[in-house]
Amino acid sequence: MAPIDEEEARLRVGAPADHAAGLKAVRLSLANAVQKMGVRKTVRNLRTLNQHDGFDCMSCAWPDPQGHRHAAEFCENGAKAVAWEGTRDTAGPAFFAAHPVAELAQQTDHWLEKQGRLTHPMIRREGATHYEPISWADALALIGAHFRQLADPNEAVFYTSGRASNEAAFVYQLFARALGTNNLPDCSNMCHESTGSALMRTIGVGKGSVTLEDLHQADLIVVSGQNPGTNHPRMLTALEIAKRDGAKILAINPLPEAGLLRFDNPQKVRGLVGGGTGLADRLLRIRSNGDLALWQAIGSLLLERGVADREFIASSTVGFDAWAKHVAEVDREAVLAATGLEWAEIEAAADMLASSKRIIHCWAMGITQHRNAVATIKEFVNVALLQGMIGKPGAGLCPVRGHSNVQGDRTMGIWEKPPAAFLDRLSAEFGFEPPREHGVDAADAVRVFRDGRAKVFLALGGNFVAAMSDTEVTAAAMRDAELTVQISTKLNRSHIEAGRTALILPTLGRTEQDLTGGTVQRITVEDSMSAVHASRGRSEPAGPLLRSEVDIICGIAQATLGDRHGIPWADFAEDYGRIRERIGRVVPGCDDYATKIDNGGFTMPHPPRDSRTFPTPEGKAVFTVSPLEVMTVPEGRLILQTLRSHDQFNTTIYGLDDRYRGVYSGRRVVFISAADLAELGFADGDLVDLTSEWQGEERHAARFRLVEYDTPKGCVAAYYPETNPLVPLDSQAEESGTPTSKWVVVRLSPSNSV
Repeated sequence: MAPIDEEEARLRVGAPADHAAGLKAVRLSLANAVQKMGVRKTVRNLRTLNQHDGFDCMSCAWPDPQGHRHAAEFCENGAKAVAWEGTRDTAGPAFFAAHPVAELAQQTDHWLEKQGRLTHPMIRREGATHYEPISWADALALIGAHFRQLADPNEAVFYTSGRASNEAAFVYQLFARALGTNNLPDCSNMCHESTGSALMRTIGVGKGSVTLEDLHQADLIVVSGQNPGTNHPRMLTALEIAKRDGAKILAINPLPEAGLLRFDNPQKVRGLVGGGTGLADRLLRIRSNGDLALWQAIGSLLLERGVADREFIASSTVGFDAWAKHVAEVDREAVLAATGLEWAEIEAAADMLASSKRIIHCWAMGITQHRNAVATIKEFVNVALLQGMIGKPGAGLCPVRGHSNVQGDRTMGIWEKPPAAFLDRLSAEFGFEPPREHGVDAADAVRVFRDGRAKVFLALGGNFVAAMSDTEVTAAAMRDAELTVQISTKLNRSHIEAGRTALILPTLGRTEQDLTGGTVQRITVEDSMSAVHASRGRSEPAGPLLRSEVDIICGIAQATLGDRHGIPWADFAEDYGRIRERIGRVVPGCDDYATKIDNGGFTMPHPPRDSRTFPTPEGKAVFTVSPLEVMTVPEGRLILQTLRSHDQFNTTIYGLDDRYRGVYSGRRVVFISAADLAELGFADGDLVDLTSEWQGEERHAARFRLVEYDTPKGCVAAYYPETNPLVPLDSQAEESGTPTSKWVVVRLSPSNSV
């Protein structure tokens, strides 16, 4: 059973908030930062956060304004992320000597990360009970020896989190391919892989087609399956600007989220005194997984209303007639069953689209983590193509990505299925033949370790064990590895559920000054809207032994490959500018990369956005036809979606409060409707155990408090990673392989846990 924090005993529940941000957000942000970092460091870090000459927030990938920036160009959760990284607390050799791994395994993820910054390379040798210090030289030599002893390069897996820089990501994929494998899973596999799959097929580019300025110019913004108030708070500023200029906002989500109700902008006096901006003009409280049916119905209604950009459709698309025939025959009763909405609500939403000239479709993991996620996103594209809403100002597709550089990592080649053209350019630049066989994604990474087909797991950041679905299966697979290596800033679950030999390599954070090579280095990142820019930390590192991600990767590569292929690993570590020169020659769209970064950055090319050209096999944008699915569950079962709290970023738990949903000092809660409570015979406040059901298998998570909440009947919600053990490894989105964390069939039973 997963550990249960003692603080859960003080769990209390109040009324949900009706707005986001405001004076309270400012007060809590500053108080938390000062407590963790002290006054001086707080001022230095927050003053340079997201500024032109500062460092890029390690939290979400929301873009920065191109021109003038506010002195406080950050949100509450960005400030939490900076304080989390900049904390004065450390976890060094004395900490690990005092805490055997078996004891650490009983602590919660919140407790583990709260212990502070990692300061020394540490090793837990096979059979040992504790981590102990190891020198950098010995650590690198040990890793190199393990890699060289592999019978097949595909016995190694290289995992990447979204916080890695472009420079680190580039040398990381170069190392993996020089070793001979495309086993490069990353956190995209768990979140927006469905987006990339859908957009590559329909518009030819797996990225969104809008800029920040487009958001400001839109007259309708559709926000589907997304909670910007917690997950992308700076997006609220863009929505406020659009509202000020007359835009409407259509929100589609099972839960009413505070950030889409009202935004009290703390950068304005009006927002500080509670006079914020109402955002969502209409909220559709849709049943989980009802979005595909909803958008097929909306497409049908738009066709009935004669809303179509016929010139654009004829000149720039294929497949329209087949799609139009399909949605014209949509079954109204099936739509109502799938969505849980009234037909009048769907018609009102269609009217909003029909009367708008510039529409942006935004979405996040409330869409991408379903079995039919790719089909749903293709339906967003169908409706956008119908109205000609791609490639013109104020209109387009806007997947809102979570981690700060997850999009940049993919651009740099972190992908288990690399395009042949990328490999060709890599070969031409470095003089070796990269492997062409596709590698493993995140779910397959678990399978190859579970089945004994892989031996070494190297992680560039992240917390793979906690982030991945089917936690117990994932943890057992990692324990079966011969060697796991984690390049990390903080202690987390992946250091505990680790290989027979396990290494922790402490790395510099985004806020810290990087003097690798004896000079001030900077890194680059790409935001959610394809803008690439530099980032440079200024704080003193948490310890003298910390190394940069680039330095660590190049050191491992040198220890493994030596002079093989003549790749100058030491030169790359000494001067990141040399990496940027190679990026410019290898990565499509990054020509003259180093010079562009020196001149302030640039936006990656995007043919659909820039010229209404579509690099699909057909040479045009593609309308697609997807069967309408109405997913049902047995009687007495519910659909669970996992989600974040407001005191959380991905698997990082900053605190135990979620004030926007009225939850304090605890996380083990299940949000459930009054109708479901009555039907199942439970009451608000009851303690229950959760059991998920999948193809005859059961998974369990114990002792959750039921919280009556405004969510559709049949749908419940709870926080991850506490509920990740309930998500089956083999329950994945079609085409993309993303875990179906928003569609988990569960039953509730009275808790018998103590």
